[in-house]
Amino acid sequence: MKTLHINCNYVGTALHRIMVNHLKCETLTTTVFVPLRKTSQLIGFNPQSFEVLSLCFNQVDRLFFFIKQRKINVAIKKAISSISNYDIIHAFTLLTDGNAAYSLHKEFKIPYIVAVRDTDINDFFRLKPYLRPLGVKIMRNASAVIFLSETYKSSVVDKYVPKRIRKEILSKTFVIPNGIDDFWYNNINNDRNLPVIERKLAEKELSIVCVGRINKRKNIPIIQKALAILRQRGWNITFKVIGTVEDKKEFKKIMSDPFTSYYPSTSKEKLIDFYREADIFVLASHTETFGLVYAEAMSQGLPVVYTRGQGFDGQFPEGEVGYSVSDSDPEEIAACIERISCDYRRISENAIRDVMKFKWDDICEKYRKIYRGLISNGRV
Repeated sequence: MKTLHINCNYVGTALHRIMVNHLKCETLTTTVFVPLRKTSQLIGFNPQSFEVLSLCFNQVDRLFFFIKQRKINVAIKKAISSISNYDIIHAFTLLTDGNAAYSLHKEFKIPYIVAVRDTDINDFFRLKPYLRPLGVKIMRNASAVIFLSETYKSSVVDKYVPKRIRKEILSKTFVIPNGIDDFWYNNINNDRNLPVIERKLAEKELSIVCVGRINKRKNIPIIQKALAILRQRGWNITFKVIGTVEDKKEFKKIMSDPFTSYYPSTSKEKLIDFYREADIFVLASHTETFGLVYAEAMSQGLPVVYTRGQGFDGQFPEGEVGYSVSDSDPEEIAACIERISCDYRRISENAIRDVMKFKWDDICEKYRKIYRGLISNGRV
């Protein structure tokens, strides 16, 4: 079985590389085509034999979608020999990668599967209405459509897909989340001292952790407002933020809160200590493709507070591993933190049990099953 992956985020997003490495097996030959826009993306990246990196468009081209796509299509056919020998194409985004896969499908009749991600929903569908018909056409001609969560599936199908073809698209739709590094499974925190944590919470002592890039999209000030509400109710709270500073103005705003401690982005071997020192993980981003940090925190027994309507929402029933919240309501965030503190043991134990959902080996077997179904009889 020969698969061609098209992935515009492959170099900058480690999880895609982890996924491809888990997908590889004795019966699966993989080639990854990576369209790039600038040479700086290549710095420090040493491609393996199955990875084809192509500097095929520029920053200005990103403003002109169809010009950029034509350049990507030309680059694929120039860089990949014998495209017709591939059994299946896997596009990692709907519009950029999916459009390229759709073009190859029309020319070479190769079936393709496509994933719908945060950028597709929050940038292309929401902000560029002229691309919506193309997005629907790509999904309609795909052999399988992958969403990271039920919430994302509903938001796209209900809002952008015409009623007359919803059933058709839903019949080949799958919800498959991203996975987390095996490191977190090898170091699951099964030794949490829950009685001690419960006594601390009963005395209104609480430690909150947030992990994410420091920019406006991560929306960290809303958490600070929620924690200020809890302090007014008598809570003694420590709040640690870990991440790379991308927006200095936003960082300055965050650090104006005297109750916030900041730590630079660090290795997973050190990050695990921050999780283990905390009681609850909170991140209410404005948009989020999936949110691997929620799953990482779960592996250490932390209940999680996440954004309603974004990638992590819908992975579990409300209240099972934490709660979804509005990204603009600090009162709701504060209330959910208190709800967790009142039912801490159950939610913490659920988090450790349910994190098994995000094992790459299991996730990739679902993809291989889709591949095999398409190749054996043309259907998933």
